[in-house]
Amino acid sequence: MFDVLFLIVGLVMVAPALFASCITIFAAVAAPPGRHGGIRSGHLVSGALVALCGLAVMGFAAWSTRHDGHYDDFEAAVMILGAMAGASVFVVGLGPFVPWLLGVLGRGGTRLPVPLRLAARHLADQRRRTSPAVALTMGAAAAAVIVAIVGGATTAQARANYVAYERPGTLIVSFSPQDAAAARAAVQEVLPGVPVAERLAPHWPSRLVVSAQDGVSSGGYIGDEALLRYLTGNLVFPYDEGRAVTVTAGDDGFSTAEIDYYPSLDDRKTTTSIPAIVVEPVSSGLDRVFIPAKVLRDLGVQLGTEALVVDPSLRRVSDAERDRLQERLGENGEAYLEQGFQEPTGPLYASGTLTVVALVGALVATVCSRRSPRLLHRVGGSSSAVRALTACRAALAAASGTVTGAVVGCVAGLLLAWPFTASVDWEAPPRVPFETPWVLIVVLAAALPLLAAGLALLGRPRRDER
Repeated sequence: MFDVLFLIVGLVMVAPALFASCITIFAAVAAPPGRHGGIRSGHLVSGALVALCGLAVMGFAAWSTRHDGHYDDFEAAVMILGAMAGASVFVVGLGPFVPWLLGVLGRGGTRLPVPLRLAARHLADQRRRTSPAVALTMGAAAAAVIVAIVGGATTAQARANYVAYERPGTLIVSFSPQDAAAARAAVQEVLPGVPVAERLAPHWPSRLVVSAQDGVSSGGYIGDEALLRYLTGNLVFPYDEGRAVTVTAGDDGFSTAEIDYYPSLDDRKTTTSIPAIVVEPVSSGLDRVFIPAKVLRDLGVQLGTEALVVDPSLRRVSDAERDRLQERLGENGEAYLEQGFQEPTGPLYASGTLTVVALVGALVATVCSRRSPRLLHRVGGSSSAVRALTACRAALAAASGTVTGAVVGCVAGLLLAWPFTASVDWEAPPRVPFETPWVLIVVLAAALPLLAAGLALLGRPRRDER
C-alpha cells in the first residue's frame, strides 16, 4: 500500500516538472540562434507528429468511453491516465511552434503601434531566450483551461449522481461496538443536552435482511421512537412497538414487512412478518424500513448501538461543532454532517496556480527580451517610453502564450471530459450535459496579458534602457 502511495505522490510531483521541462526544451531547440535565422522545417514536422500522436490518444480514450455504461475500474484508470498522457504529449508537441509564432509576430507587426511593433521585434529577435518562457505560458494556460473544463464536467456529473442518505443537517456519529461508550461521552461533552437517537444493529455474526415493497430492501433501521421520528421528519409521529414503518413514496395499501434473521454465518434463517405502514419520505432518496427494537429483541436478536443520530429538527449542528466532535472522538468514531452536495474547490485552486505559472512565464519572457537602447530612440528613449515598451512586451508575450494555450486547452479539455466522467458503478447513471466555462476562458485569455502589462509597469527600467 505504501509503495503505491509513494508512486502516486512521486508522479504528482514529477509529472508537472517533466512536462514544463519538455515543452521549454522543445521550444528552445527549435528556436534559431540569431535574430535572422528561420525555424527548421524538421522541428515543425516533428512537433506536429508528436502533437498528432497525443491528439490521437485523447481521441481514442474519448471514443472508447463515449457510451453511458459500466467501465471496469482498471479500464477506466487506464483510459484516464492514457488521456492525460496524450494531453501532455499534445501540448509538448506544440512547443516548436512557439518560436515560429514569435517570428510571425515580429515580421507581421508593421502596422502595429510603435511600442507593440518594437515589443514584437524584441521577442522575435531573441527567440532562443524568449521561446521557452512563452512555451511555459502556453502550457500552463492550456493546463488551466483543461482543469477548468474537466472540473466542470466531473462536478456536473457528481452533482447529478449525488444521493443524500440522510436528511440535510443530520449529524451521524458512527463507531464500532466496543467504542460506543467513548463515542457517547464525546457527543455529550461537545453537544451537552442535545437529544440523540440511537441506531441499533445485530451483534456480529448475526445479520438481518428486511424487505418491504419492491425496491425497498435493507438491513433495516432499528431503534425506538426517537429514530422513527427522525426518519419520518415528524416529531409527533405515532410509535407502535409491534409495527414497522416503510419510508418510501409507495402504495398506501402496503401492510407488512418481512424480516429474515440469520443467527450466524450459515444459511439458516428465521423469517417473520410484522404489520407495517407506509409514509412519504421527507427527502428523495431516503427510502428505508424502520423496525422497532422490541420486535427483534422478542425474537432473541441481540442488538448493539452502531450510530448516534442528531435530528436536525431538534438541533442544527455547525461545521465547527462537527470538527470539535471529530477531534474529541479521535480514532473511536467518525462524525459525519450531511450538508448536501459540496462543490469541489480543487479544480479552482489548480486553475489559479496554473494561471500564476502562466503569468510568471510571460514576465520571464519580458525580461529575456530586453534590448540595448539603440532602438529606443523610436519611442523617445524616456523612462515612460521604456516602461510602455516593457508593458507591451509583457502583454504580447502573455497573449502569445495564453491565447494559444486557451485554444489548445479547449480541444484537450473537451476530449478529456469523456474518460473523466466514465462511471465505474454497476448501475451506471447517464451522463449529464455540462457547461463549458467559456466566460472564464475568455477572461483568462484577455486578463492575463493586461495583468502582465500592469506588473511590468511596476518594475524599474535597467540603466541601459533609460
